Amino acid sequence: MRRLPLALALAAALLAPASRAAAQTQTRDLVILGGWLFTSTDTVRVHNPGILIRAGKFQRIGDLSEVQPGADTIRVADTETIIPGLFDLHAHYHIQLFGNGRVDETKAYPSLFLANGVTTTWPAGEMNADSMRALRIRIDDGIEPGPRLLNSGPYFGTARPGWPRNISVDSIYAEVDHWAELGVGGFKAKGIAPYQLTALIERAHQHSLTVTGHLDSGFHGSVNPRDAILMGIDRIEHFMGGDAYPADKTAYASLENFTDSTFASPAYQRTFKLYMEHHVYYDATISAYGYYGDRDPQVFTPFTDEQRFLTPYTRKLVESRPPRQVIAQFEKIYWVKHKEIKAFYDAGGGNLITLGTDHPSTGDYLTPFDVHRELLSFVLSGIPAYAALRFATINAAHAMGVGDRLGSIETGKWADCVILRGNPLADIRATRTPRLVIKGGIVYDPAKLTKAVEGTIGPMTPADTVFWLGGTHGVFR
Repeated sequence: MRRLPLALALAAALLAPASRAAAQTQTRDLVILGGWLFTSTDTVRVHNPGILIRAGKFQRIGDLSEVQPGADTIRVADTETIIPGLFDLHAHYHIQLFGNGRVDETKAYPSLFLANGVTTTWPAGEMNADSMRALRIRIDDGIEPGPRLLNSGPYFGTARPGWPRNISVDSIYAEVDHWAELGVGGFKAKGIAPYQLTALIERAHQHSLTVTGHLDSGFHGSVNPRDAILMGIDRIEHFMGGDAYPADKTAYASLENFTDSTFASPAYQRTFKLYMEHHVYYDATISAYGYYGDRDPQVFTPFTDEQRFLTPYTRKLVESRPPRQVIAQFEKIYWVKHKEIKAFYDAGGGNLITLGTDHPSTGDYLTPFDVHRELLSFVLSGIPAYAALRFATINAAHAMGVGDRLGSIETGKWADCVILRGNPLADIRATRTPRLVIKGGIVYDPAKLTKAVEGTIGPMTPADTVFWLGGTHGVFR
């Protein structure tokens, strides 16, 4: 079983600043009493035996004898459940309002992710990598609220504007070194050639950083995930790959026509086995395809007014657009994805599934709310709610190399958790109703976080559109 050590670069970017921010603000013990507890180490929830948080960590679970005088106390109702903070490992901060290119939204999204119980994000390719790094530093320094931001840096491959198709191996090494030095938490490949991916994986692993890829089938010189796994890649997005994806057509063209029998076939079973033998994580991003399809009402019926976070001018612009075009291929893929992820789970891959949303918003559905749609998609696929929660917590933490610090409620881990109104194991939609969010021992009120950023996304007036037009970012270094 191949596992990377805890990334030194990630520790520098994540551990030290988070500890510093916690030391600045959590000056007293925090005790959480009552309610129910789902730790992500088991399949059930239990009555909360009491949680002691000190200096940003879970100091004790069940033993409160060490509580210091003057401790703060949170009382959890018997109708409420405490869960670990959620991860989104394909958490695009991208938004595209004018069709001229994506930009990363850094004003409202950090607060909205946190308000939705998402305490850790990995953007899976950044359009404005320098501004995203600056955002991470502001969050880590306690200047503004937000999730733990594991920067991904820019895309490696043609998804990055200006990417040289014939880039040398030495140039890829230099790129990896540069972004590792700036503290990224891992790398994303998309539109990458085989020799380029080999170089990226090799150099990233020298920095103890993981690599994931939006890959294809081998069509037109692309990389099949099967081959990437043999190269040593750590995680895969969207397409599992393998012999069921022939190189004479795209992965999209193959996937849309898969049936139940496809996933039971020897070719797909070999693929499942390959993931498990090499311990490679898989981000299915089920709901990502639904946004472009017919929008399954079970998942995409709005549960809150997400457009209230747009500026009045931007909201008017979004609401005045002509009816969107449904992409029939993506509608088919959306339903096939449900079958694929259930087949992988049933084959024994449950510990390798992670949650990623992959939704660069155009202003109707906003990315920080997508985690709830993806969780519901897992459950509607036939996967137990407890397993879906593990995908979004402990599995994701292990996939990023921080499973010894995050992902579950255990003594010694960083104190990231969410107090939900309801029981998410009985109804996964309870994740939509967090009462309190705790990150590193600091307590946040979701209602206050959301109220503070209402009306802030997008330009205020037609003259205020330069940044939002996009298209000038991602220049190759």
